[in-house]
Amino acid sequence: MAQITTDIPARLDRLPWARWHWLVLAGLGTVWVLDGLEVTIVGVIGPRITQTASGLGLTDSQVGLAAGVYVAGACLGALIFGHLTDRFGRKKLFLVTLAVYLVATVATAFSTEAWYFFLCRFFTGAGIGGEYAAINSAIDELIPARVRGTVDLVVNGSFWLGTTVGAAIAIPLLDPGVLPIDVGWRVLFGLGAVLGIGILLIRRMVPESPRWLAIHGREREAEDIVGDIERQVREESGRDLEPPAGEIRITQRTHTPLTEVAATLLRRYPKRTVVGLALFVGQAFLYNAVFFTYALVLATFFKVPAGSTPWYLIPVAIGNFLGPVLLGRFFDSVGRRALIAGSYIVSGLLLLGTAALFHSGVLSAGTLTACWLVVFFFASAGASSAYLTVSEIFPMETRALAIALFYAVGTGLGGIIGPVLFGRLVESGSVGNVALGYVVGAVLMMGAGAVEWFMGVEAARRSLEDIAQPLSVQEERVAG
Repeated sequence: MAQITTDIPARLDRLPWARWHWLVLAGLGTVWVLDGLEVTIVGVIGPRITQTASGLGLTDSQVGLAAGVYVAGACLGALIFGHLTDRFGRKKLFLVTLAVYLVATVATAFSTEAWYFFLCRFFTGAGIGGEYAAINSAIDELIPARVRGTVDLVVNGSFWLGTTVGAAIAIPLLDPGVLPIDVGWRVLFGLGAVLGIGILLIRRMVPESPRWLAIHGREREAEDIVGDIERQVREESGRDLEPPAGEIRITQRTHTPLTEVAATLLRRYPKRTVVGLALFVGQAFLYNAVFFTYALVLATFFKVPAGSTPWYLIPVAIGNFLGPVLLGRFFDSVGRRALIAGSYIVSGLLLLGTAALFHSGVLSAGTLTACWLVVFFFASAGASSAYLTVSEIFPMETRALAIALFYAVGTGLGGIIGPVLFGRLVESGSVGNVALGYVVGAVLMMGAGAVEWFMGVEAARRSLEDIAQPLSVQEERVAG
């Protein structure tokens, strides 16, 4: 392939915020709303689908198993679609993965047997897992460096908008006075598909990543896309744009071998690999363990009726959304290491306190919800920053697959073990067992925060190519 010198990364990074960037957020960022909706639906319908009249009649441990199956599908989907995203482009795959999600979530609504429900949850997870790799790659490569942290945290935090919407919609739909017991939970899955179709229509207007195009021998398309974006921004602002800060020289390639990806993670950036794994394992265990079984905890230990559990989830979801929104800008201004480490460690300490109060028996359903709101205000900012971190600290050619690998390994360890373990802990009926599970989650979060503090990379307001040079760079950055 040819060697080229390009200023495309610098041209994208120096753009002022414009309506075009809002289009990117609407088309790509809203996928986390879908994931939040999916996780919440399964969480709030847990007590309902354990009833024989629901048409499924799962056990409590099977509800936890369904959550684990969903996460397993997400891990495998992330790996497969992540590799394809780096090879065939961001846009093709973020359209394909959304289509997989749509088909699988509609199919879930027709479940009558446990095995079929598990199968549908697996493929729904596969679509969402593939979204993580394609979407995080595309967003970070299109958003200016100076606001990348803020935008990324808000986008990943939008998961909790889906949670809030899912919980609010579930309240009437799970009410037997509104819909029959065997119908309401099925309608919830159908509503997720309706939202997904709307996102698909917007997403078609989002272009391919110019950074990816330039490296893969399609620099003319990349120039046309960036030129069109610059034209729109100039027309909107009414003024000329600043000159780009520099250029890079690259040798174009058709694809990156998996052996080179492995060498990049294990030999070139081993410390960064440890950081990514620590962040993902910690947040995945905490979130998947708590939220996939939250309704079961309320029903088992506080006798909260199945139809009322969404009321307790809404304030926690709001706290989770506000954390990244209110703290996000500090990840750009103060810096990544301090904010990521701080959010992990503080949330871990707060979780230890919650575990102690839960074990002592002084909490009610309402006060436990208040504790979760505070814990997850900080934990949500940390969890969102995990995706930001692994999408920033590895080279362009490996970005999507790196995100997929960390998501799959970290979530596979924490996100599969967590829900299955907590499902069994809740089923035991022992307050002490559940409290011990919370302690494990707290230790993992604090450990991840410590790893970030001592080994993390400061990436705030830096170009992606400055944080990790593309593998295809042949010369040092040339001054512009």
